[in-house]
Amino acid sequence: MQRIAIIPARYASSRLPGKPLLDIAGKPMLLRVYEQAKKSNLDRVIIATDDQRILDRMTELGCDVCMTSSEHQSGTDRLAEVADKLSLEADDIVVNVQGDEPLIPPVIIDQVADLLNENPMAKMSTLSTRIEDDALLSNPNVVKVICNARGEAIYFSRSCIPFQRDQITEMIFPYQRHIGIYAYRAAFLKEFSQWQACDIEKLESLEQLRVLWQGETIQIAEALVVPAEGVDTADDLDKIRAFITSSSDTDNVNL
Repeated sequence: MQRIAIIPARYASSRLPGKPLLDIAGKPMLLRVYEQAKKSNLDRVIIATDDQRILDRMTELGCDVCMTSSEHQSGTDRLAEVADKLSLEADDIVVNVQGDEPLIPPVIIDQVADLLNENPMAKMSTLSTRIEDDALLSNPNVVKVICNARGEAIYFSRSCIPFQRDQITEMIFPYQRHIGIYAYRAAFLKEFSQWQACDIEKLESLEQLRVLWQGETIQIAEALVVPAEGVDTADDLDKIRAFITSSSDTDNVNL
């Protein structure tokens, strides 16, 4: 069984055009993501892109890059194409590493892959972390998740779940924030890419809800290390640049 990390990368970004190739302390952001993923115990790391500029630059820097269609609606669809091109076996594990997280801890890349390997009934796995600040519960940009006693996701939402009916001043439930890293069985990627988006997915704008809607299992566990936030804005980029310039430890960071 192979375990492969795939990093989907698009050049277009409404807030940060050309984001994958933006410089962070002398290296393109995407190269920093790639280098973090290479520190994991996975067998291979591949960048999946539909942009010639990304292909040329990352190949020049010695990265393993796969050119994919520009018609994909999501990073998961892009992963499915790469899995097909590589002729992966059905039980091979593919980890989706976000291309805008230059400080992603290698340990959680291994963790999400191990989690799927250890739970044969699940076709997909992901991670979460405890919400310590109750102000985040009402923030729609913070995706919340609840799971059952077997560590299987019940639901993901931008709203506070579960809702606390009685007015209590302190947060007593161990609310969990979803971390956007996933592992898939290779055969499931093809299956997923053939499903139509469901209503709850469209409503919440959360692709993983399609899996639960179809009755499949997403295994979930608390992350061993809480990752730093990704780069969405110019302010995020400045913060990451400042940290990397001043620190030698990029594997255990929570900015």
